[in-house]
Amino acid sequence: MALNYNLSKVYAISDNDVDFARQIVVLFTEEVPAEIVNIKEGLKEKDYQRVYQAAHKIKPTLDLLGMDIAYRDVIAIEAWTKAEGKKREIKDVVKNLRKYIKLTLKELKKDYDLK
Repeated sequence: MALNYNLSKVYAISDNDVDFARQIVVLFTEEVPAEIVNIKEGLKEKDYQRVYQAAHKIKPTLDLLGMDIAYRDVIAIEAWTKAEGKKREIKDVVKNLRKYIKLTLKELKKDYDLK
């Protein structure tokens, strides 16, 4: 049972296509972790552009998977990059995002029998 994600938008746009939903899940598991690393490393290097690009890239996927908390975190991260804020101002948001993504990945891999 999905606790950290909701595929209702995926099913709505795909006319309840189960194969399409699985493709979206696989795409998430393959691409989002790399972008989370980019956010983490970009934050460490105070590379606002790298953080923004990574956050912006995963934003539609988070929305599509009904990950509202993570989606709000990404919006906050994007706003932080535009303001070129201090690292301490966004550190906890990034930490929460990483934790939420990690939980969701674990759940998706279990639910869809992915490695």
